[in-house]
Amino acid sequence: MPRAGLTPHRIVAVAADLADEVGFEKVTLSGVARRVGVKDASLYAHVRSLQDLRTRMALLAGGEMIDRIAAAVAGRAGKDALVAFAGAYREFALRRPGRYAATQIRIDQALVVDSPVMRRTAEITYGMLRAYGLEEPDLTDAVRLLRSTFHGYCALEAAGGFGAPRDVQRSWDKAVDALHITLMHWPREETDHDD
Repeated sequence: MPRAGLTPHRIVAVAADLADEVGFEKVTLSGVARRVGVKDASLYAHVRSLQDLRTRMALLAGGEMIDRIAAAVAGRAGKDALVAFAGAYREFALRRPGRYAATQIRIDQALVVDSPVMRRTAEITYGMLRAYGLEEPDLTDAVRLLRSTFHGYCALEAAGGFGAPRDVQRSWDKAVDALHITLMHWPREETDHDD
């Protein structure tokens, strides 16, 4: 019988907090059980496995991250929206490292299609990029460029990978400026109808 007050949402939130403290990969069902004061077996009334817990953590963290990004970009367009989006992304990645790591795992495509969090993330991200006049397949390529740039920069920054005396914030600002210029001058996908 499930313990009173113990819900899947509470377990996932505790696991996400633990991930921020010790690292996403170090979160175990035993560690979460200790945090909530139950035996390991009690968690199985709420989550099926460690993989299930990790997927739920990814969706929770993804929702928290896109909420911050959405608030930052609200009412903005073009470069202003890109700067706000990038700043909110970086702040989340650096302040919530375990949660951020959870957002980087691969999730089963069936869950992605049914997830309101994933739909909202796509709507906000693609909406920002449409202001640059991008359409598919260029939209997908642009999303991949932004994600890989933001993720790479944040991963290196979190690991102390920037050793030059140049201010890291100034380099970030230049990177976002460069992305804006790239998006403004995006090399359009040629179609069969192009001469």
